[in-house]
Amino acid sequence: MTETNPVELTAALVRCPSVTPEEGGALVLLQDLLEGAGFTCTRVDRGEVSNLFARWGDKGHARTFGFNGHTDVVPLGIPEAWTMPPFGAEIKDGMMYGRGSTDMKSGVAAFAAAAVDFVQKTPPDGAVVLTITGDEEGDANDGTMALLDWMEIEQEQMSVCLVGEPTSPDHMGQMMKIGRRGSMNAWFTVTGKQGHSAYPHRALNPMPAMARLMDRLASHELDQGTDHFDASTLAVVTIDTGNAATNVIPAETRACINIRFNDIHTGEGLSYWLRDEAAKVDAAFGTKTEVKIKISGEAFLTPPGPLSDLVAKAVEAETGVTPELSTTGGTSDARFVKNHCPVVEFGLVGKTMHAVDERVEVAQIVQLKAIYSRILQDYFAQ
Repeated sequence: MTETNPVELTAALVRCPSVTPEEGGALVLLQDLLEGAGFTCTRVDRGEVSNLFARWGDKGHARTFGFNGHTDVVPLGIPEAWTMPPFGAEIKDGMMYGRGSTDMKSGVAAFAAAAVDFVQKTPPDGAVVLTITGDEEGDANDGTMALLDWMEIEQEQMSVCLVGEPTSPDHMGQMMKIGRRGSMNAWFTVTGKQGHSAYPHRALNPMPAMARLMDRLASHELDQGTDHFDASTLAVVTIDTGNAATNVIPAETRACINIRFNDIHTGEGLSYWLRDEAAKVDAAFGTKTEVKIKISGEAFLTPPGPLSDLVAKAVEAETGVTPELSTTGGTSDARFVKNHCPVVEFGLVGKTMHAVDERVEVAQIVQLKAIYSRILQDYFAQ
C-alpha cells in the first residue's frame, strides 16, 4: 500500500482559497480521500459554514479516537506584502509558503494521512473520527459547535479528542495544551449630558466616569494564577468618544475590554463583577452605564492523565523532546470539545500563523504525521 503523503496533502489544501466562511474545495478534497479509505463521511453544513464529519469503524464504539481541526483561514491582509503566492503552496529552502500552511492545514493533512494509513494497515478494534470545520477563524457559531450538536442528535461519540492546532512556540514538540483560558469581551457605554465646555456645571461629562471605571478595572488584580494557569488578565482595548469639538462636552463615551481568565473564574462571575463596578461608578458620578458582554469560552482543564501521557509519550518518541503541559495562548475549538469528551491539543510550531508569508517547515509536516500515527497505534494497543 502506498502511504499517504502529508506534504502533498498539505499543499493541495493550501491551494484551496478557504478564507472563512468559504469552503474553497478543502473539505471536498478531504472527503474524497477519506471515503476512498473506507471512512463514512457526512457534510454537517450550517448557515454559510461547511463542516465535515468522518468516521471509520462502528458507530458508538467504546474506544473512538477523535481529531478536531479546521480548514478555514484568516484573510491575506495586504496581498502585495506577500513575497510568495498566498495560495501557491510553493516550497523554498525547505519551507512551504501559503495562508493556512501553519494554521492549520498541515495539522489536518498530517492527521488525515495518519488516519488513512493506520486504518488500512492495521484496522483497529475501535473507531477513528475526524471533525473538520470551516468556521474556527470566524465567529465559531456554526463550526465545531454545529458538528457537536449534530453528533449529539445522531448519537455519535468520541472517547477522547486531539485538536491539531499549532502549540509549540519555538521548536517541534516543545508544548502541548491541556486547557485554555476563558475569554470574554465587555462593551461599556457611559451616558451623561451634553453641554458647553465653558459651563461644565450645566453638563454631565461622561468621560471622567469612564476614565475612573477603566482605571478601576485595569488596576484590579483578578488573581495570581493557579497550578496550571497563569494569572488572569484584563486589557482595555479601546476608549472612543468621537468628539472633534473642543467646546462641547459629549453626551456619551464608549470603551471595550478583553479578559482572559483562568479556572478560578467563570464568565458569569466576571460579568457580575463588571456590572457591579459600573454601578459603583455611576453612583459616584451620576452617569448611566450600559454594559454588553460576550463570553467566547470558559476556562477549562483536562487534568494530566492517560490522554496527556499518551500524546506526550508519542511526541517524545518521535522528537526526543518532552512537551511542556501548558494552558497558555488564546482560544481554540477545544473549548467546545471539552464538553463532549477529554481533549488535548498538539501541533506544529506556530511562529508564522496569521502572518504575511505564513510558512511551515516541510520536515515538520512529516514529523507531525509520524507523531499522530504513533498516537493512534498506542491508543488502540492499550
